[in-house]
Parts: sequence; C-alpha cells; structure tokens
Amino acid sequence: MACLSLPSIVFAPKASNLSLDYLNRSSVCLSQIGFGPIKNSRKVRFSVCGALRNIDADDFRHPLDKQNTLIMRAIPGLNEIVKGVLGTIAERFMVLENMGNSVLVSENQLPELYQLMAEAAEILKTEAPDLYLRQSPVPNAYTLAISGKKPFVVVHTSLVELLTRKELQAVLAHELGHLKCDHGVWLTVANTFILGAYMVPGLGGLIAQVLEEQLFLWLRAAELTCDRAALLVAQDPKVVVSVIMKLAGGCPSMADQLNVDAFLEQATSYDKASSSPSGRYIRNAQTRQLTHPLPVLRAREIDEWSRSREFRTLLLEHIIRSIWLCRRSARDGVGWI
Repeated sequence: MACLSLPSIVFAPKASNLSLDYLNRSSVCLSQIGFGPIKNSRKVRFSVCGALRNIDADDFRHPLDKQNTLIMRAIPGLNEIVKGVLGTIAERFMVLENMGNSVLVSENQLPELYQLMAEAAEILKTEAPDLYLRQSPVPNAYTLAISGKKPFVVVHTSLVELLTRKELQAVLAHELGHLKCDHGVWLTVANTFILGAYMVPGLGGLIAQVLEEQLFLWLRAAELTCDRAALLVAQDPKVVVSVIMKLAGGCPSMADQLNVDAFLEQATSYDKASSSPSGRYIRNAQTRQLTHPLPVLRAREIDEWSRSREFRTLLLEHIIRSIWLCRRSARDGVGWI
C-alpha cells in the first residue's frame, strides 16, 4: 500500500480547534497505522490511504470543469445521441482493438504496474479499471468508458520508459480522476476523435458539427481536475509538474537534467508574454482545438493549487476524520495508534 508524504499533524490543546496552523510543525512523517498505546506523545502516524478514503470527486473538481460540464449537459438530447452512436460503433471497435493489440495488466502480468494502479485507486476511493500496456513510440495514456461497461486505461510503453515510478503512478491517478469524476461519455468522445475513430462513417460528422469546440473546451477543463487527482496521490507537486514537463519536452536520456523549478519559471514568463490583448488572442487561437491545456499552464495551475488553502484544508479534513475513526476504534476495543 502506498503511503503518502503528508505534513505531520500535532494535536491541538483539548479546548482548541485543530486548524491549518498545526500543519508543518514537525518533521514526523505520516506512515502506516500501528496498534498499541501512545505514551507521552501528542504526534500521530497514520496511513494517508485511510486519510483520503472518503474523498469525493467534488472535493477536487476544478471550477472550469464544473462550469463546462453544466454547459455540455444543457445541450438538448446530446448525451443520448452520443451514447447511442458510441455504444453501437466505437465501443466494439475500441475494446477489441485494445484487447487484440495490447497486454492486459494483472497480478500475474506486469505486477508492478498493477500495484501502482491498485494503490492509486485505493487512495482515490474508486474501482480500479482494466489496465492495458500498449507498444507505441508516442508517450500517452488514455481512458475509455462507454455504455456502463467496465472502463479501461491504456498506457503506452514509451511513457513507462520516460517516467519514474512515482510519476507513472501520478499518470494512473490522473486517469482515475476521469473515472472518479464521471467524465465518462464526453471523455470517450474526445479520445475517439484523438485515436482516429472519428473516421467511422457518420460518427465524426455528427459529433463534430454539434459540439467539437465545446467538447474540447470541456476536456481542457477536465484535465485540470485530473491533474489535481494526480497530486492527491503523488502528494508532491513536483512529481506532477515533472510529468507535464516530460510530456512537453522530455526524453529518457536527458531526464535527469530537467528542472521543475525552471519549467515553472517558464510558465510565469508565458503568462506575462500572453497578458496583452494580442497575446491573449494568440493564446486562445493556439488552444482552441487542443484537448489538453498548454503544458506550462497545467504546471502553473497544479503548482498554485498545491499551495492553496483549499488543497491543505481538503487534506486536513480527511486527516482529522481518520484520527477520529482511530479514536473510535480504540473506544470499541480495537486498539490505539
């Protein structure tokens, strides 16, 4: 089980409320739960997997994701049309395509990759989907979920070669974020476009005419949400930013020379360069047909969220809940931490 590196919690005096001021006051690392009495200590060690066990998708959903999802759902009949078309054509094509040309990961097949997915799913409290590893020189990972069937995630071999194990787990957590947030049908529509199935007669024209631009706008917002899911699992913004940086311009032979801080400075420079009216116009033109936000913008977003009160409060709420559960277990005779 993966144990995440959260700041330590020091209990407040009994009469006081625990607040954010109690974060980062000691160097005690959170680790697995052990049983037995606490003697002369007010510091607690516990599993972060337990701390995040009750997390809800709306706890980390990006505001732009919420906004654009409402817009998508407001298009009359669109959801039913998309489900009907994809359910009869694209689903069979994509499922058989991956079953026939990829390796299904399991406890007995690529067990290390299987464990990374299982740990990420446990932390985010979502069911682990089927996972396929596919030979491809293009670093990529994607999720498909159609018609209520069990979803699956596909990871390309070149992505595995490019990333560290922590970074790879962050990618898996990103894909799980799509499932946790029920991005489902719209995500599959976008991935169908990306993977070329839009060439199926009738599919591309139907969807493209109705929602292509709005779809891409929503998908860019959804990606920001899933970067947050990656951070909740990785618990280190540098891991998530490093993934984004490597996808923008990384290669295995020079990965050790990449600098996350320099990439974040690049993001700041981009913001300044695109802040003028002409710069904003060019940026909008650059991103209009993209399924993902620009890498520097994703890096900046996740860096800012990692330092936000919202993020720290989210973790603290779940930490306090876990401490309460441990205390209740102790009262019930199960034991103390």
